Amino acid sequence: MLHASCFVKMSRVGKKPITVPDGVGINISGQNISVKGPKGTLDFSFHWDVEVKAEGKEIQISVKKITKQTKALWGLTRVLISNMIEGTTKGFEKQLELQGVGYRMAVAGKKINMALGFSHPVDVEVPEGLEAKIEKNILTISGIDKQKVGQFAASIRALKKVEPYKGKGFRYVGEIVRKKAGKKAAGAEK
Repeated sequence: MLHASCFVKMSRVGKKPITVPDGVGINISGQNISVKGPKGTLDFSFHWDVEVKAEGKEIQISVKKITKQTKALWGLTRVLISNMIEGTTKGFEKQLELQGVGYRMAVAGKKINMALGFSHPVDVEVPEGLEAKIEKNILTISGIDKQKVGQFAASIRALKKVEPYKGKGFRYVGEIVRKKAGKKAAGAEK
């Protein structure tokens, strides 16, 4: 009978090489990698069980020993470095749509001022390295760090999540919100 360790598979994501586009500089020193592109510079410290090597216009990621943890770190490291390259060349953006009567938002310098139906206005500071623009009722958050863009968009959305009865609140552009029937509609069906 064969032992389960005989069937150890490699990471499908981790073994793919990353192609470095023109105009992007990669600097690997020890356990740190720095990616410099037209939009800015990002740094990342990877796990000591993971090896990152730059060979010409490709980056290869490998692990020193294969365990359950290192297989997960292998794919994660590859995706994070790929996102750094994409962020410094193209950038990332998230769009939030605000729906509801009387709900407003405006950008004033590095702050977003919002009226969300509370007894007080809500002011949110835009983190360093991110940009916020508002067109009609759509807030666009953009930056080079995918994690920062996503985290800031999620924190804005959490201020007034879309409610299921009238659909008021923040939603991502393209997000489908399933509406619930109210008390009147539920009572009329019986």
